[in-house]
Amino acid sequence: MTHAPDPHFAVVVVAAGSGTRLRGGAPKAFVALDERSILHHALRGVFMARPAQVVVVVPAGHEATALDVARDVAAGDTRPVDIVAGGTTRQESVAAGLAVLRDDVDTVLIHDAARALTPAAVFERVMARILAGAVAVIPTVPVVDTIKRVDVNGRVVAAVDRSELAAAQTPQAFRVSVLRAALNSVEADHTDDAALVAAAGHDVVVVDGDAVAFKITTTPDLERARALLAAAPLASVPSPSASVPRVGIGTDVHGFGGEGTLWLAGLQWPGEQALSGHSDGDAVAHAIVDALLAAAGLGDIGTHFGTDRPEFAGAHAEAFLAHTVELLSAAGWRVGNVSVQVQANRPRFAARRVEAERVLSAALGGAAVSVSATTTDGLGFTGRTEGVAAFATALVVPI
Repeated sequence: MTHAPDPHFAVVVVAAGSGTRLRGGAPKAFVALDERSILHHALRGVFMARPAQVVVVVPAGHEATALDVARDVAAGDTRPVDIVAGGTTRQESVAAGLAVLRDDVDTVLIHDAARALTPAAVFERVMARILAGAVAVIPTVPVVDTIKRVDVNGRVVAAVDRSELAAAQTPQAFRVSVLRAALNSVEADHTDDAALVAAAGHDVVVVDGDAVAFKITTTPDLERARALLAAAPLASVPSPSASVPRVGIGTDVHGFGGEGTLWLAGLQWPGEQALSGHSDGDAVAHAIVDALLAAAGLGDIGTHFGTDRPEFAGAHAEAFLAHTVELLSAAGWRVGNVSVQVQANRPRFAARRVEAERVLSAALGGAAVSVSATTTDGLGFTGRTEGVAAFATALVVPI
């Protein structure tokens, strides 16, 4: 859904990075994702939001190219677009963007072009929160990895409680007067604009970000973004083809005989024989993936996690499910709920059913997951304890 431009909002797109780590052969913003550049895809989300002014900050000498990209994305949109040269630091680039804001703009969103796949819904959440009275707002996503504090010798010092951690994304929204004052008073470089504003003594509040709004920094990030676009072209992001929830089913089967310990339903089962497979053979997680992809019309598990994807060799449920959530989000869907049934003689699920539901739910971004288990009274390969079968039903709903 699009909105009439709000005359008090502007977006500054920071696209002045050199892209050294990306090694794309051009400044980062001008590296191709598909037939279009990172900057082109970043501006699509910007123009779907409702700023009255768009400012793009690029490396000196690339202003004309950036203007051509902006005009292509705007496709007749008459909102003003200003292209300015950035500085040697992020803060200098942001200041350059702020310098050309119109006098009636009182709120600015600072957005990294490197977060090229950020859905328009994230812009809307940030803008709504600042309209509700906040002076600084950032989108965040939960930290799902186990975090360790490591000393200079490479030894683990302690675990870090991730319940209080969140990964910051963009766009970050600020009252213009607050951000300008913070820039003028800064005494050190900060990794993002929210840190700068917080250092100036202002409260920064958060809204939900999106897993697909990751930052394209390295070559693997670039490949990940290209794979997402190949699976679900960004043209389909704003609104799924149907505005109603959709249901999919998925099944998976794996035989016992793998190496190491059994992984099933996102859990490790010490003492149980492992399942065979390209990854960890987790039939429960794989059935869920198939059900979700089927519901969203995005193919099946072989399309996205085949043996030609070495990064998923040996991967566990968390990696499969998190990547599936990203694919859904890029196509305009989110997970509603999932129900999965396991058919196996072993392992015994009763004692760990709730734990499995909790782990699978967390991997799906908090969506409700229910797990049940049964046997086949000695019939078939599961009855002979030769392997495990799983059957999943999933609901997806439009973002």
